[in-house]
Amino acid sequence: MKLILSQGNPGIKYSRTRHNVGFYIIDQFAAGHNLVWSEKSKFNALMAETVIEDEKILLVKPTTYYNETGISARKLIDFYTLDLKKDLLVIHDDLALPFGAIRTRKQGSDAGNNGVKSLNNHLGPDYHRIRIGINSELRDRMDDAEFVLSRFNKEESEQLDATVLPYVINHIEQFCQGSLEVTSHKSVAST
Repeated sequence: MKLILSQGNPGIKYSRTRHNVGFYIIDQFAAGHNLVWSEKSKFNALMAETVIEDEKILLVKPTTYYNETGISARKLIDFYTLDLKKDLLVIHDDLALPFGAIRTRKQGSDAGNNGVKSLNNHLGPDYHRIRIGINSELRDRMDDAEFVLSRFNKEESEQLDATVLPYVINHIEQFCQGSLEVTSHKSVAST
C-alpha cells in the first residue's frame, strides 16, 4: 500500500492558492483516475483510493490546517502500519524554489515549511516528498504569509496546468510503481 498525502488548507477560500498547490495536484490526479473523495474524520482527512498495478493507493488531503498535517499523517501511518521510507509520499509547495521548479527527496529537514515541520515532528524526516516551487517576483510585494495564501496569476496558472501538473503526476505514478528518483530542482515552467 502507498499513501500519497498532499498539503494544503481546507475550504474553498484557499482553492488555487500557492500554499494549496499540493491539494490541486492531488485533486487532478484523482480526477484523472475517476476517484471520489470521502471524509474520514478519524484520520482528519478527505481520502480517495485506487489500485495501480496491483498496489493499493490512498490519496489524502488532511482536513487539519496546513501547519497541522502531521496529526493526520501519524494517524494514517499507525492505522495502516506503513513503512515511512517506502510507502509515504508528501506533495507540498516550496517557497524557497522558483515557480515551476520541482524537487524530489527521500528525506529532509523542514527548511522553514511549517507543514513539513509538523510532519517531521510526528513522523521524523524519512519519507518521500515532491516539492513544488511557488516563489515569484510577486513575493517582493507582500510578506510570506500573505504570499503563500495568494492565488497564482494567469500566466502561472497556465504554466501550472500545462507543464507542472503533468510532470508531478508522472512522479506520483513513478512513486506508485516504486521507481521515484531523487532529483535536484528541475524547472518545468517558463515564467
